[in-house]
Amino acid sequence: MKLKNLQTFFLVAILFFPFSMLAQTGKGVVSGIVKDSLDQAIAFSNIQIRKLNIKTTSDKNGKFILSEIPAGNHFISVSITGFEKQQKEITISANDTTRVEFVLKDQNAELAEVIVSASRRAESLAQTPSSVTVLTAKDINTQSTISPNLANILSYSVPGLGTSTNQTGNSGQTLRGRNVLVLIDGIPQSTPLRAGGRDIRSIDPTVIERIEVIKGATAIYGNGAEGGLINYITKKGNSGKKFGGYSQIGMTGNFKGDSTLGYRATQQFNGKVKKFDYIVSGTFEKTGVFRDAEGIVLSPEYGLGETKSYNGFAKVGYDITEKQRLELMYNYFSSRQDSRYVTKNGVYGESPAIGIYGVRPGVDEGTRYNHNANLQYTSQQIFGSTDLTANLYYQDFYTIYSNSASFFGSGQSAIISTKKGARVNLNTPFHITSKIPMQVNYGIDLMNDNTAQNLVDGRAWVPKMNMVNFAPYFQATANLFNDLTIKGGLRTENINIDVDDFNTLATGANGAGSIAVKGGTLNYNALVFNAGARYSKFKFFNPFVSYAQSFSIFELGRVLRAAESNTLAQLETKPIIVNNYEAGFSSNIGKLNLSAAYYYSTSKLGANLLEVNGKYIAQRIPERVYGYEIQIDYELFKSLLIGGNYAEVEGKGDVDNDGTFDGPTDVYLNTTRISPSKTTVYLKYSGVKNLSFDLNWMRIGNRDRFEPNPKTNAYKLGEAPVKAYNLFNLAAAYQVSEPLKLNFGMENVLNKTYYPSISQFYGTGPNYIRGNGRRFNLAIGYTF
Repeated sequence: MKLKNLQTFFLVAILFFPFSMLAQTGKGVVSGIVKDSLDQAIAFSNIQIRKLNIKTTSDKNGKFILSEIPAGNHFISVSITGFEKQQKEITISANDTTRVEFVLKDQNAELAEVIVSASRRAESLAQTPSSVTVLTAKDINTQSTISPNLANILSYSVPGLGTSTNQTGNSGQTLRGRNVLVLIDGIPQSTPLRAGGRDIRSIDPTVIERIEVIKGATAIYGNGAEGGLINYITKKGNSGKKFGGYSQIGMTGNFKGDSTLGYRATQQFNGKVKKFDYIVSGTFEKTGVFRDAEGIVLSPEYGLGETKSYNGFAKVGYDITEKQRLELMYNYFSSRQDSRYVTKNGVYGESPAIGIYGVRPGVDEGTRYNHNANLQYTSQQIFGSTDLTANLYYQDFYTIYSNSASFFGSGQSAIISTKKGARVNLNTPFHITSKIPMQVNYGIDLMNDNTAQNLVDGRAWVPKMNMVNFAPYFQATANLFNDLTIKGGLRTENINIDVDDFNTLATGANGAGSIAVKGGTLNYNALVFNAGARYSKFKFFNPFVSYAQSFSIFELGRVLRAAESNTLAQLETKPIIVNNYEAGFSSNIGKLNLSAAYYYSTSKLGANLLEVNGKYIAQRIPERVYGYEIQIDYELFKSLLIGGNYAEVEGKGDVDNDGTFDGPTDVYLNTTRISPSKTTVYLKYSGVKNLSFDLNWMRIGNRDRFEPNPKTNAYKLGEAPVKAYNLFNLAAAYQVSEPLKLNFGMENVLNKTYYPSISQFYGTGPNYIRGNGRRFNLAIGYTF
């Protein structure tokens, strides 16, 4: 680490801590705790004495303090989403502390207002100065009824995230025009050293409790989060019974064409015995042939038809004491395609690429395995009022791609990535004065990432890259005047990457065109910063502003495999540092909920993907990306909710590097990065006893920014126009009895013939693949 970075880091830390020594004063004090009916602490509930306009929130352990209260009788109220509001009358004595306990009754709603991913600690969504989308278990279950593909679920649910590709990968499904970092319980699934686009679909939704999407550049989890992060938070054991579980079996298929039937089965067991809680889950899915609206077989290239997927999950927790817990999680995911079809190329703009009977060359395509293991230890008040969370994690990932002719001799490539890491996170709450609570979050991340890309036949395409990352961080949050939240923090990245000596792939027979490249070590040091503020006094207008940076190693593997120099030092390996500016608000006016945000992000070196002479390379030029998002919903009746969102993003590159983006040589970023506009509208109806319906509409807009080659009339990679299309999906659920539930989902209800945006913007015959025709998903589940 650079000395200057260390000095800055510890200077900021030292400046914050003396405030914790300031004493509190007051006429009377109320000390309390907020719990649920299971005796679990409720974090960040709202506590207030309305007549005195005195407010606070419970901390992550459910505790709170109200100071300087005049002697006498007062009413204290406690409220938070998902629980019934409670009020108590208490008597305050001067120069004394009154203790009180609130036990809130559950309203059977999800606590979507409390998130953990934005600052690596539990915090109220209403006090977070950034754009966040939270998918609760109910949201995930509803969308899974239509399609269990996480790329589809997120596409419909998250404004700013590109539309699903209808493929095994998520290439082109960016977040706000930049790469997204995907996590499982904080374990990185993305492979930024050689991005393979297999990170969104890396776990089955049956084991996910909630999904937190933090939008905009963030360094809180390190390398790769230029556009934000997606954190899959897995389920925990049921604390309400010793042994319970859930069984589900279902059938999937297209309404038109044969051989489309598939099936899916899930079995879960969970419970709590004394200090132990557990959950064990297994899911298997086999899909049939995927067909378009006309019943024609879709091209199998990177397709999801005729695929077998497996997911095994286990989590065991042990409460050592009331304040100490040990938790072990393991998840295995695998998805591989074994198709009887081969691709017959289409003609771009005229006819689709389809599947015809044939023998596919090579081995089965797909993710062979994705192992994730996480050991977590938490301790409340490990010293003073400081809490500790410590993690050891491991991820082992191996995925194989379809046969490619983009290099001599053709063949299949595979990415293998192994990550080992440790995290220590400390959280210290204190008061600057009696009315200004504050928390500091600080710790260290350690990670070792080994990534390579080889061909299945043994040839090396991308050499082994061994990255070691050491990153201290510090985050502080203060609540001023009860309603103004100020947040700021920094993180120092210290990265070393060792690259083996290697030879680029030959371009001709007998090794012709192969370049011997001398490996070496790359060193990166950076200090990234974030700051934000949110004012939450008024429900009808809750505004925020923020500035955040992110640090990413540019996709090094792509640079190495296209090397035309014989030493590592001669290659362009500079990182990407993104500056993200954002302003937005949320509003709650009666039955109306509204939120909106505008963002603007810049980077001195971007990564606009281009195809030059058959090789994919990155255009390293200054970039700016900007856009806005709107989310709204309204409860028309108690049984009918209508809502939706709209997102638009644009991006440009400064080719002549003159500081402007409007010169004659400057360009729009292509559609592999910048998604077309996206509109979603949903209707949720539950007016019939035991029956509910969810109808979704999604519209992908036009994007036509580029001209074809005047000689060939062909488009460059990612520059072909996208024509708008509309899709309708339906999810229905019927509660047959208390334990028995029937689910029915329908994708593409109107059986629309369409081409997903990725099929359009690639602009080539092999990639011109239609989307699914009308598909169904019928399942029955039993809870015990």
